[in-house]
Amino acid sequence: MKKIIIKDKKYTLDEIYEYCSKDYSISLSKSIIEKIHFSRKVVDEKSYRDDPVYGINTGFGKLSQVKIDNKDLHLLQSNLLISHAVGVGNPCPDIIVKIMLLLKIISFSKGFSGVTYQLVDFLIQLFNNNYLPIVPLKGSVGASGDLAPLSHLFLPLIGKGEIKINNSIVSSKSALNKINLKPISLQKKEGLALINGTQFSTAYGVFCIYKINNLLKVSDISGAMSLEAMMGSKKPFMQSVNKLKNFKGQRQSSKNLTNLLANSEIMDSHRFCDKVQDIYSLRCMPQVHGSSRDLINFAKNQINIEINSVSDNPLVFSDGSIISAGHFHAETIAHSLDVAAISLASLSNISERRTFALLSGDYGLPKFLVSNAGLNSGFMMLQVTAAALASENKILANPSSTDSIPTCSNQEDYVSMAPYSGRKLYDSLHNFQIILAIELFCGVQGVEFRDGLKPAKRLNIIYKLIRNKVPFLDKDRLLKTDLDNIVELINNGTILNTMSKEINLL
Repeated sequence: MKKIIIKDKKYTLDEIYEYCSKDYSISLSKSIIEKIHFSRKVVDEKSYRDDPVYGINTGFGKLSQVKIDNKDLHLLQSNLLISHAVGVGNPCPDIIVKIMLLLKIISFSKGFSGVTYQLVDFLIQLFNNNYLPIVPLKGSVGASGDLAPLSHLFLPLIGKGEIKINNSIVSSKSALNKINLKPISLQKKEGLALINGTQFSTAYGVFCIYKINNLLKVSDISGAMSLEAMMGSKKPFMQSVNKLKNFKGQRQSSKNLTNLLANSEIMDSHRFCDKVQDIYSLRCMPQVHGSSRDLINFAKNQINIEINSVSDNPLVFSDGSIISAGHFHAETIAHSLDVAAISLASLSNISERRTFALLSGDYGLPKFLVSNAGLNSGFMMLQVTAAALASENKILANPSSTDSIPTCSNQEDYVSMAPYSGRKLYDSLHNFQIILAIELFCGVQGVEFRDGLKPAKRLNIIYKLIRNKVPFLDKDRLLKTDLDNIVELINNGTILNTMSKEINLL
């Protein structure tokens, strides 16, 4: 198990994904512990006064004007978790839950939340033991924090809720007993600090944007393979051409395509053909892939900022002031994830169009990429699957951040809807992965009909990798297993890791 110490530094989306997807344990640096203690001291000093301080000696939301007796302040915090844990739906994916834990720990490490070190250490124990609370997917509007999912995430602190250990789901009390960890009594403000935050929505951003960054490169690979199969031209990808429209993503994609298509027997065979232009889904790959890259890069930058921000309310300052603001609001994350979904819809659509073209019976390829079409349907239905998923991704690209619905007696009168932005991006991501797998499947099949000529040297490596898992289709067979095998090559990083030994894709 690798160990990391949480310090006062800026963490990246890639680092968060790394720490949560592999076997890491975390601890806090001495300076971070001191910050947490000092912040807590401010809360303790304030709590002894009679003047109302939101979240410390008052009710919450619309009930913020209700002063709470000192004897009930501890109960106030545990009641908050219990009353807000009303999420519904299937459990949140394990990786998302673990990212949520780490994001909350990092937020607390900034020293502006007024929680005790004991509470933060409890969260660290959950993380280090891979104890993942059961968090229902639905029930948050991303306003005063991701209230419902975060309430479920932190129920184990007070001995309630359920925890997933490996593949077993057990009661929190039973799980905690296994590691000699006892439920704690939440101190003043701590319940509010736990659930006032964007960690549910941001966790989806961390996971999805990390995965999409890899799929951007796979989309260049699959597009290049399709271009080879359809005997297209790589001239539109020349750097001298693309610097005339100097978008960063376009330059990156065109450079990838040029490098992928170098040293191709297929390309050399039609160097002097009389074809003037390729279809847009081939010729405009740098423009479409590149614009999507730029949008994803924007979303990634925004999420990196959120990772290193304090997402809480009220905020506790070193000068003794405790200020209510809106740092729990997830509008930035909602916008970022919606933008990412739009980019995936475009990438899904252009990939499906290349698949359609491969099956059309043009470009010297047999209809549906199979001999004796009619008796055999070949890849016909794979294109239908790609079309269905591409259309679904168009629907999922409709932004949820343009919606708002008042809650909490209109105290929370404008909400972000970021949790749904994250959940639909997660679905869109998995659809896109399958769409790319279908295109690669068809592209490799199409290359087979080029009279034994090999595709570009680097693409030929991917061709062989796929052929090692999926044989040539000479007559109809069950294609589901073949498709699943290619999806897995994408999902587990085999395709990109193999290619990275030959070329550094941007």
